Order: sequence, then C-alpha cells, then structure tokens
Amino acid sequence: MNEQLSFYMKNADYTQIDRAQLTPMMQHYIEVKEQYPNALLLYRVGDFFECFFQDAVTVAQELELVLTSKESGKEIGRVPMTGVPHHALDRYTALLVEKGFAIAVCDQVEDASVAAAQKRMVERKITKLLTPGTLTEEGMLHARRNNFLTSIVIAGNHWGLAYTDISTGEFYTTQSQNLESLALELLRLHPAEILLPTNAPDLGSMLRPGEKSDSIPDFLPENFCYTLRSQTQFSAGEARNQLLEYFRVRSLEGMGCSNLPLGVRAAGGLLFYIEETQKAHQVPLQTLRTYTLNDYLILDPQTRRNLEIIQTVRDGTYHGSLLWALDRTCTAMGGRALRRWLLQPLLEIKGITARQDTIAELIQETNLRDELRQLLRQIYDLERLSGRAGAGTANARDLKGLAISLVRLQELATLAQKGNSPFLRALQSVPSDLEALGKKILDAIVESPPQHLGEGGLIRSGMDEQLDQMRETFEKDKQWLAHLETSERERTGISKLKVGYNKTFGYYLSIPRSKADLAPENYTRKQTLTNEERYITSELKERETRILTAKDDLNRLEYEIFADLRAEVGEKAQQIRDISRAVAAIDALAGLAELAVYNDYCRPEMVEGRCLSIKEGRHPVVEQTLPTGFFVPNSTNMGYEEERDTPDLIILTGPNASGKSCYLRQVGLIQLMAQIGSFVPAQAAKLGISDRVFTRVGAVDDLATGQSTFMVEMNETANILNHATSHSLILLDEIGRGTATFDGLSIAWAVAEYLATEIKARTIFATHYHELNELASILPNVANYQVTVKEMEQEIIFLHQVQPGGADRSYGIEAGRLAGLPPSVISRAQQVMGQIEKHSKIALGLRKGIIKEMKDNESLIDQLDIFET
Repeated sequence: MNEQLSFYMKNADYTQIDRAQLTPMMQHYIEVKEQYPNALLLYRVGDFFECFFQDAVTVAQELELVLTSKESGKEIGRVPMTGVPHHALDRYTALLVEKGFAIAVCDQVEDASVAAAQKRMVERKITKLLTPGTLTEEGMLHARRNNFLTSIVIAGNHWGLAYTDISTGEFYTTQSQNLESLALELLRLHPAEILLPTNAPDLGSMLRPGEKSDSIPDFLPENFCYTLRSQTQFSAGEARNQLLEYFRVRSLEGMGCSNLPLGVRAAGGLLFYIEETQKAHQVPLQTLRTYTLNDYLILDPQTRRNLEIIQTVRDGTYHGSLLWALDRTCTAMGGRALRRWLLQPLLEIKGITARQDTIAELIQETNLRDELRQLLRQIYDLERLSGRAGAGTANARDLKGLAISLVRLQELATLAQKGNSPFLRALQSVPSDLEALGKKILDAIVESPPQHLGEGGLIRSGMDEQLDQMRETFEKDKQWLAHLETSERERTGISKLKVGYNKTFGYYLSIPRSKADLAPENYTRKQTLTNEERYITSELKERETRILTAKDDLNRLEYEIFADLRAEVGEKAQQIRDISRAVAAIDALAGLAELAVYNDYCRPEMVEGRCLSIKEGRHPVVEQTLPTGFFVPNSTNMGYEEERDTPDLIILTGPNASGKSCYLRQVGLIQLMAQIGSFVPAQAAKLGISDRVFTRVGAVDDLATGQSTFMVEMNETANILNHATSHSLILLDEIGRGTATFDGLSIAWAVAEYLATEIKARTIFATHYHELNELASILPNVANYQVTVKEMEQEIIFLHQVQPGGADRSYGIEAGRLAGLPPSVISRAQQVMGQIEKHSKIALGLRKGIIKEMKDNESLIDQLDIFET
C-alpha cells in the first residue's frame, strides 16, 4: 500500500468514526451505505462516481485504480477514496459484477446548479442496484449466453429450484428429491447468482465464488456466487402471494406449479429479490413454467467437459467446442437457443422429429433458407430489447433496433408461409399490430438518435405539433443570436467584437480592451480579462433566458414523447417475447440446415429401443479443423439383440495416439446432436434414445479436495455404475491406468463385466489392457474392435480405422520414439518389453485359464487363473 495513504487507513472503517464530525456529504454517503451494506457504493460527485472508506480500498484493489484520499471533516481528516469517470461507469461496474460484487449506484437526481443556487447539497438517490444475476445492460451481458438468477429451497432430501434470466424474461421452476441432482442442475444452468434462504448471522451477504460460509451446505457447488436471503420471503404464504400479485392471477393452477410447494417457494422468493434490486423498474417476466429433470437427457459435468460441448478442456475456450462447430445462427436469440438445446437434449422422438422436419424442409428449399437467413441477420435481440423497454431502461437506439426488427418480423412471417414444417408454421402468425408499432417508432425517432436521452434530438419533425412550434421559436432565437455578432460589429465599428458563452455568465459580447471606449451605452460590463472586456445587454439576457428555457423544454417534451413510445412497447413485451422464441428456434434450425448442407450431414432415424447404428460417422469438430476429405470416418453398431449380432459393449484397443479417444467422443457427439434434432456427420444413422450419456476420458489430480488422479477416476467410474441404465450411452477411456498393473487390470475387467452383464448399457471401453479382449469369447454381447496401424520397417502409420478384432500391441515405445526419447532409452525399453512378454504371468494365465463355456453360479474371474504360479 502507498505509504502516504497508510495514515488514512485508520479511517477505512466508517463504523468507528464519529459521524457528527463528518461533512454533510460524507454523512449522507454513510446513510446510503448502511441501506446497502453488502454492496459496493458508487457515489456521484461531479463528473465522477466515487467510493470511500473500505469500499474505496476494495474497488481500487479489484480494478487496479489509484487509491487516494479525501477530506471528510476537520476532526476526522482524510479517508480512503477512489473513483471512476461517470462516462465509464458501465465498463467499471461490469468488471466488478463479473468478479462477483453487488454494486449500488447513487446518482445525482437534480441539476447541481439548482442546489448551488439554494446553497444546499445536491440531491442523490440510489438509481441502480447491480448484482451478477440481475443484469439487463447490453454491455454487461454475453449476447449468446443466458445470465441466470437462481433460487433454491431445501427441505430434507427434497428441493425446489426456480430460475430466470431477467434480460430475456424466461422463468422456470421445478421440484425434485436427491440433493445430488440439485447440484447437477445448478451445474447445468451455471447461474450468475444463487439465492439461498437462511437464518444465519451472515444473512444478506453475497459470497463470491469460492468464499466459504457455514450457511452453504457442503453438497452445493462452490464455484458460484451465493446471496443469503431471509427465510421469510421464501415462506409458502409469502411466496405464493408474491406470485399471484406479480402475474395478477387468483390461482397457480394455470402455471402447473400448484403441486410443487418447494418450487413455488423458490419462485416467489426470487421475485422478491428482483423487486428489491430493480427499484422503480418493473421487469416483464414471462409466465412461470414448470419442468422436470426427466424431460431431458442428463449430461453430468464430466460429460459436458469431456465432450467439450460448450468449451474446450485444454483452455476453456469457445473455439473448438461442439457449440462452435454447430453454431451458424444469425441472431443472438438463436445462439442462446442452440446453447440451451445442447445442454438439454430431448428424450421424446416427437419433439426431435419436429425439429428434423424443419431442417429437412430448409435443406430442400434452398431459396427459402437463404431468404430466411438474410432476414434474420436484420433482426436485433428482441428478447432483451423488449425487456429493457418493459423495464423502462431502453434508450432511443434500443427502441430503433427493436422497431426495425418488428417490421422485419412481418416479412419473416410472410416468408414462412412458403413452408409447411412445424417451426415454420409457428412463425406464420405474427400480430399485425407489432408491425404497425415498429413503423410508428421508425417514423417518430430520428435516423441516428443520441446515446443519452437527455441530450434531445430524438424525435423527427412533423410528429408533434407542439414540439414543432417550440423548435421553430427556438431556431428563431438562435438565428437572432447568430446575426447579433454581425449586426453589432456594423453598429459599433468594432471588427473584432464576438458573441461568446460560458456556464458562469451565459451569453456575452466580447470586445478587445483597446476598443473598450467604443462600447455602446446599453452595454453593461460583466467581466474584465487581460485582453478583453465582456458585456451583456438586457435584450441579450432576455434571449438567453428564452433559448436556455426552450432547450430544456424541448428536451423534456422529446423525452415524454419517447417515454410514451417505450411504454407502448413495454405493453407488448410479452407478445414480442412470445414471437421471439419462434424466431430463435427457426434461426437455430436454419443454421443447422446450413451446416448439414455444407458438411454433408444425414438425417438420423430415431427409434424406440437401444439401437446405435452409425455408418461412416465423423467427429463434428475435428473434421472442421482438417482439410476437406482428411478425416477418416468410422462406423459403429451397438445395442445387443439376439437377431442382430451387435454388442452392448465394445472393447476398443489400439496404439497410443491412434484415435481411440476421438472415436469415443465422436459417437457421443453424434448421439447428442441427434437428440437436439440436428442432422449428424455420417452417411446414415439409426439411433435409439439415450437417457444419459456418461464419459470417463482422461483425469487430473483434484488438489482442492486432495484426490489423486486415480481417485478422481474411481469416483467418476462409481458415478457411472451407480446411475447408468440399459438406455444409457457410456464412453470409457483407460479405466484402471492410474494404479499398479494387476490392480488396474482387475478393476477394468470387473467394470467391463458389470457393464455387460448387469447394466447392459451401450458402452465403448477403450483400453490398453489387451487381456480384456478375452471377454468377447465369454459374453455374447461383447465385441472386440481395434484402431488399426500399418507397420513399416522403421515406423508405424496410424490409419485411424476402427475394425473388428482386438489389438495385441499398444506401440507405446514407437510413440516414445516419435516424441523424441533418446535412442538408448528406446532400445532399453524394447529389451525390457521382450522380457515382460516372455515371462508375463498375466498372459500365461489368460492363455491357459479361459473356459469358453459359462458355468452356473461361477463368476467370470474364477475362470481365469491369471495369477497361476
């Protein structure tokens, strides 16, 4: 810390200061701060928003700003202070909110000159309360990602959850049991903020990601922002009444949540928080909807990570993820919809087929698809724009973009009438009054409106008779002022006479001091400077009053006209958001159709049952990173049925770096794509519905919990064995490699055996334990496949082809040579490997001990005398 400031740090804690000794402004600052003790207070002082006391220390540290000090009273002395320019407020508050802080903005609500004239302190009020989950400002939100605010209520092993994105208006609730599923749902939603009711002493505080509190149960994920709320607002009666009042209904029956008491409590408590943080702004939320966890395919965090659905494993970036590979949307709404689909794949064939039908039609009708996408590019983010209009926070540029979009909606509806598929039909009935509203706004607002509403220049001429008359009078006074300089030069003979203006004196006439004796009698001296004299006249002051008053009146009237237009949009916000969902869906589907055309995807046949048949499948991400035609496709046939000789479990062997992991992920991604209704990268595919997709691919130490790589691997494997069903898809890579060879092989064998005989889920089990190939000789629903290589004299060539049969070598030493290990190390490794293969008890035991015929009540492992001496 700066040594010059260390003396003032004793004043960082305002609770230890005698407030009576503070300046009036500092006293008011503390009064406001005590109303929002858990938020950082940004307080408007002139052209800056300033922080004082401990808030100043925190903000300076987090934003890397200069920490200085400010005089706060004769007896107190100076206190810590930092600040940001008022025009950069949004940028700095966005950074603080992203770090998990709540922000209270205390702005001036009157002209400072008015307060100065009355010799009093300027009036200030809290105008904005920002928290991570309640953002609506465009610059603080990710355009293609939702910003969810979530609330949870826990009662024993049961829980209720509600979530909303107040920028888009969606509002959902659910209720379930099993606290593990609550954690999974939170990890799926990845909310910006979680509300948790408590009666603990730290009630009201906001815990940033990673911060600890006894109020947060151990089973909840740590990497979120938790806000601790009063239990009262989450009580059954208070929550129910809040919902009824907000939606202006008499019963919750129509929302489908009357039988979800914990879900209702979570939703009502969430509404209380929105009301508290949004102040005067009424947030237009959509009608509360219910859902169950069984509505969608379940993807646990490990599967989302391993399949790189939203971001890559290596560096956590969007580029290289499945979403990156699939996203061809033209609007932010469509981008958010596609992201939600990938995190919530469907379980019902009917819903999948409806999406497929629309994609198929758009593939067939090229002109329709091209015209749709061209129109979609001209549509702004209707969900968020209408929300800001409904909340009364939209500016003129927001309204202009929304109006353009409303007009385009009617064109989109007309175009959609050329189609017959479900999602195109949903677009065909755009209310005509929305187009009329859009045209009304476009007719009213100027082509390039200013960013700030108070600047004037918002409304076109001819829209309001009173406004036009005021503008005419104003322009005449300005023209008189413009001609005054010329006329006074001619009248006085002073060629260097000028008309000027400053905030202190208003308009004045400036004459060089050498010509001051020529000033007319009606000139009244106002100010003397080194080189000039400044004068006023009674007529000039009269015109000045008219001009300045007229400017304020003009700005006020323009704002009133604009506010009326905004309120009219707000009344239609729900209607606009309803049609926005249809626009988002068709945008996502048109993008998937475009992707299918240009990447040669096929329509998968979705069936009941456990079939998984993929002909010449390709990895949707990897193939886009390679030159055309370089990716080697592979087929897959799984889902055991006696009449179809296809396995439940595939033992996949092959060399290191040959493509086993890529093949595993490829199968998982194709199944996932199919269940969001997309076409898939293959020549043909026939797929049954998967209830869950599990992956165990790679592992790292979890230092935070003290778990080794092997322990992480075992935890993930246990999760799979305890939750998988016969309708699950399981992708396992290298089970048992993190421990000793005998231990690893034993665990791998037992896991594979259990999957094949007990769960009977469709499983691909990639391994370097070639001994597992023997399972195919024993169990009818197990098959061996290998990733092939071509052996040359001095090297091996990876063919990346998956073919029937088990590999008997991993070529690890060749991989080491390619990586650059010294030749002496390679040579010695080959010698050691030869000795191991010659004397291996494992190999000997498997060769001698396998019994082909199953015996009643005899475990498979008893048939293998692996440890024979």
